[in-house]
Amino acid sequence: MDKQDEKKKVDESWKDSVEKEKSSDNKGGGFAPPEADFNLFVTSMALQASIALGIVANPSTGKKESNLSQAKFLIDTLAMLQEKTSGNLSEEEGRLLENALYELRLQYVENNK
Repeated sequence: MDKQDEKKKVDESWKDSVEKEKSSDNKGGGFAPPEADFNLFVTSMALQASIALGIVANPSTGKKESNLSQAKFLIDTLAMLQEKTSGNLSEEEGRLLENALYELRLQYVENNK
């Protein structure tokens, strides 16, 4: 077998393994990530801020750890998102973002005393 045939065999093998992986993921055996949407994004950012505020345990360590500079960055990022999306959100999305910011800001002030 020359190098060209060997390369072709490797390429075909790779294609077969990718197709097999795709079909197994679609059968419920693999992890299917949730569909990306605005509410999921805001909730994810708020959860990260809650971890940085020490409200929720860090999943890596299992401990509640406070990192106020990280929390401030995440809160400021959500506030920027609120400003940039003003007038373009559904009522539900606007309320979610407003409530998340309100709660996170309260917690930040409490932790910063």
